[in-house]
Amino acid sequence: MSTARAERLVNLVLCLLSTRQYLTAERIRGIVPGYSDAPSDEAFFRMFERDKAELRDLGVPLETGRNSAFDPVDGYRIARRDYELGDIDLEPDEAAAVALAVRLWDSPELAGAAHGALLKLRAAGVDVDETAPAVVEPKVRASEPAFSPLLAAVQAGRAVTFDYRRRMGQDVLRREVEPWGVVSWRGRWYLVGHDRGRGATRCFRLSRILGEARAIGPEGAVRRPPDVDLLQIVAGEDEPAPPTSTARLWVAAGRAQGLRRRAKPVRPAELAGEPGDLVEVDLRFSDTAAAWIAGYGPDVVVLEPDTLRKAVIELLAGAAGMLAGPGEGERR
Repeated sequence: MSTARAERLVNLVLCLLSTRQYLTAERIRGIVPGYSDAPSDEAFFRMFERDKAELRDLGVPLETGRNSAFDPVDGYRIARRDYELGDIDLEPDEAAAVALAVRLWDSPELAGAAHGALLKLRAAGVDVDETAPAVVEPKVRASEPAFSPLLAAVQAGRAVTFDYRRRMGQDVLRREVEPWGVVSWRGRWYLVGHDRGRGATRCFRLSRILGEARAIGPEGAVRRPPDVDLLQIVAGEDEPAPPTSTARLWVAAGRAQGLRRRAKPVRPAELAGEPGDLVEVDLRFSDTAAAWIAGYGPDVVVLEPDTLRKAVIELLAGAAGMLAGPGEGERR
């Protein structure tokens, strides 16, 4: 099956799943990307008939009907009760494989396409069913900029080059790698492959890749060795998790509910005459915790530790300077 046809079938399924109404072929033609490319009405109907037959062969339950007695032609939809699977019992290794597949599905490209499809449905006057649960519920995002180019290089069999920082505060080194795969381990993404500079197998955490990861060399030049377990390589080189530290925070009364869910309340407390609560939160990664806490603005104040307090203040001061503008920021 061609890529264009596969994308059209996916868009058709998403369209028919996201509506309670029966959609006629003509409405589907105007909503689903790919059908507007048909050079004539006859070509469109042939294409649509082939797609319906393909979906039925795949086991997708297409319903045919009319929204009212006044509709002149039949329409189509997919009932979620027939499409969605029942409860499935998975073994631990099977569940892990499904979870990894869901993470790969949650790419910015697919998320944007799904959002655009729903906007098109609403613009066309289709009653979108927003109360039903999502067909795919992503859990972890592959947000690192290097994820897409590295995955493309693995699929094309090309070597890659990038700047990499091995540890916080250490020098940044240029690496040239023959990539074998991109895998997730303990909530982080890693590239596994042959490091040409070191002449050995290495794994690289994607969050430590700086700037652009660029593919080099011809396609098909890199092949993954047989019987290589990428996850085992990452697990063997993964660093031990940093120790957990406790932060003491003041939270304004009735605010920052997301933080409160993760915190342990200590006692009610006032700060500069404002009512609130003293809470404690166990933190493992102080750099990401500072950005998370700073997002609550004046509703959360770090009391301890001092390093975290200073990091949050720096982030808030930087945000205030950006909002003030270059001229006002310089005067302050």
